[in-house]
Amino acid sequence: MRSARSVITEDMVFEHSAYDVRGTQRWGAPAAVDWLVAMLLALAAGACAGSGGHHTALPLEQVRLPAGFHIELYAAPVPGARSMSRGTQGTLFVGTRKVGKLYAVVDRNGDHRADEVIVLDDGMNMPNGVAFRDGDLYVAEVNRVLRYENIEARLHDPPKPVVVNTGFPSDRHHGWKFIRFGPDGRLYVPVGAPCNICESEDPRYASILRMHPDGTGLESFAGGVRNTVGFDWHPGTGELWFTDNGRDWMGDDLPPDELNRAPVADLHFGFPYCHGGDLPDPEFGARRPCQAFVPPAMKLGPHVAALGMRFYGGAMFPEGYRKQIFIAEHGSWNRSEPIGYRVSLVRLQGERAVSYEVFAEGWLQGEKPWGRPVDLLVLPDGSLLVSDDHAGAIYRITYGP
Repeated sequence: MRSARSVITEDMVFEHSAYDVRGTQRWGAPAAVDWLVAMLLALAAGACAGSGGHHTALPLEQVRLPAGFHIELYAAPVPGARSMSRGTQGTLFVGTRKVGKLYAVVDRNGDHRADEVIVLDDGMNMPNGVAFRDGDLYVAEVNRVLRYENIEARLHDPPKPVVVNTGFPSDRHHGWKFIRFGPDGRLYVPVGAPCNICESEDPRYASILRMHPDGTGLESFAGGVRNTVGFDWHPGTGELWFTDNGRDWMGDDLPPDELNRAPVADLHFGFPYCHGGDLPDPEFGARRPCQAFVPPAMKLGPHVAALGMRFYGGAMFPEGYRKQIFIAEHGSWNRSEPIGYRVSLVRLQGERAVSYEVFAEGWLQGEKPWGRPVDLLVLPDGSLLVSDDHAGAIYRITYGP
């Protein structure tokens, strides 16, 4: 269902709020006015509780980064902000999961701070995945992929989407999708397992598929992938790397989430028989040995919900961060002690992952998170964007004085 487009501008926030869209406090504005405007903005954005209502006073000072790095607010409110893709004219397209909206975030004057957040479409079926190619925006719902043609010329009057492919299951359990175009020109579309742990006769489940931009030639690329919501290609080798969320209910510390490497097609990464490369599943592990599958390139934290990942291809960050992997960890939900809610860094030596460390943390305070990182995107100037569906915001991480 499509509705009238909503637009939230920077001026609306500046004129009335004690905090501006950049996250900078403005002295002298009464607290009551700040509260009132926060409520009005939430209503204007179609926000609901827990989906972006914290944007007027996000405690970014609590986010800890390595020396020389800084974090600031790039855009808010963007309720439910999840996957990101950037158009050739600089428009940031943002998908969502629970709120069913598709956004265009516009930085009109090039100051790396959003001037507009435009609702392109709403009432959608978990439009998590977004990808941009040749002027068109591709969006993945649960059971289909859509295309909005010549979208950057029509942000305030978007076209009716063209249905590209409907050949995907309709299960909402792990049904939301992350999509990207690979170096081969094909669109990669994962299909998560329709369960916590199960064995399915339908080969589409627990896999990464790919197809041509017109929706033809849909085929399997990788199997045994429980639920990947983030992948990227190595800038040197062109090989696919992806995160994968481990199963639940094996305890606080098992199994690990995974960072995987797929140098060729038709590899199997173990689900549902083996987790982390060496941990047989209690129910299905006896059916096939762990040695039959590709082990992870790096074991990540247990239940951290590793989602978006990016090779850092910019020049702003120091040399030691270039061509390394940043991962957005959304955070655990079924662990007695919460973990994740951060951005981590996996360092490589050649084609081998050698270390796993925290890069940015502070969204989790005690056992209560005020934010949950989802996806990452490197801007042309080398800064790193981080989306947050819990706070309804997008942050920008920079390096320098």
